[in-house]
Amino acid sequence: MHRAKLILLLGWLLSIMAFASAGSDVLVWQTASNQVSADIRGEKLWPLLTDIAHQTGWHIFVEPGIDRKADVKFSNLPSGEALKKLLGDLNFAFVPKTNEADQLYVFATTLRAATQRVHVAATNKVAVARHVANELILKVKPGTDIDALAKSLGAKVIGRADKLGLYRLQFADATAMDAALGQLKSNPDVATVEYNYILDPPVTPQKIANAPVGPVSLTLNPPGDSGRVIIGLVDTALQPSGTDADKLVIQQISITGDATVNGNSPTHGESMLQTLAQGLAAQGSTSAQVVAADIYGNNETATTWNLILGLQAVANSGANFINISSGGSADSPVLDEFVNQLLAKGIVIFAATGNSGANTVYHPAADFGVIAVAAKQGDQLAPYSNYGAGTALALPGTSVVYLNGQAWVVQGTSPATAFATGIAAGAKSNSNQTWAQILAIMQQKFPVPAK
Repeated sequence: MHRAKLILLLGWLLSIMAFASAGSDVLVWQTASNQVSADIRGEKLWPLLTDIAHQTGWHIFVEPGIDRKADVKFSNLPSGEALKKLLGDLNFAFVPKTNEADQLYVFATTLRAATQRVHVAATNKVAVARHVANELILKVKPGTDIDALAKSLGAKVIGRADKLGLYRLQFADATAMDAALGQLKSNPDVATVEYNYILDPPVTPQKIANAPVGPVSLTLNPPGDSGRVIIGLVDTALQPSGTDADKLVIQQISITGDATVNGNSPTHGESMLQTLAQGLAAQGSTSAQVVAADIYGNNETATTWNLILGLQAVANSGANFINISSGGSADSPVLDEFVNQLLAKGIVIFAATGNSGANTVYHPAADFGVIAVAAKQGDQLAPYSNYGAGTALALPGTSVVYLNGQAWVVQGTSPATAFATGIAAGAKSNSNQTWAQILAIMQQKFPVPAK
């Protein structure tokens, strides 16, 4: 990748951060340029201030008992003017700090009355790992009769990956599962046994009235017979969007059964596909292609079992770059081992660090060798972005995508990861540089800001 292209790309990525989601309303606080855009209809004071704290990292204090509803629409106002419009007849005082977070006081009487702190949910907390009720995943040694083993435990085999030696067992209740877990841990035929962990749900894209950029425009070059770059997109289902990103997809795979796609809003997978395309488009043209695996189907969440099968599917279809938005706080040894097998084959994996604002990296991004990507707002780490040891890159966490001409915005470490994957895959498809050279340039251009 040419350095000049990366510099231009960075400016372009920052420009599309002009919009971010806030529930059904839109509030975007660009901390780097000190500009704010909003399209808010009747939002109460407390959720509004929570969103401001979330995006800016400010410590906000409010006079107890006060409230109002914001009903405003404006674009690119300085923060002071934006606060006047957002807070209306309420008073406020902004207090910048040198060695700590800036402070905002909101009050009706006096500044001293603003004593109630606005706390951002989940910041610096690690989510409690959840797992599917009454299910276990186990890896058995070659030659093991899994059906006989399951029968001896009173379990049903409801998922099989025979080539991997992986199986998904279902039990009648939690008591039976816990008893079997103890037995399986001491069984010499069992290599690994664990819960089937639930991954965090994907972020929902939000509709926006205006967008700073139009749909991605791609020039596609037919790939050669050798050295093809194929991106494995492991996410939710895709849908036709009417954009050039549609042309990238050469195969779609369903892990849990075909999903019923709502044509009125973009899926998370479609949003990531278009974000990948934006990264690819920075190269001017690309021969990269996409193989997509839907690991969610009609479910709101996915599991480590689904993720493993999705990774296996795209790898078997020739993917040499893989993009993973899904993750969770639980460390899955079974998933770790499979990820290590993919890395050993030379497959490059990008994964999102997570959106809980914690000083920890979610799995599988935390696995050694995986490129863990955090999200930025301007030159700062986004307040919602996970960070910590192992984080390799930080890119803008806001992406504008399109469905049938309507603009939508999606925010989080997922779009940051998709940007990174697209940039890297595009660079590889257009140059003879090694992956190590590409990563070194990207780490220079997209460093992780200090928290």
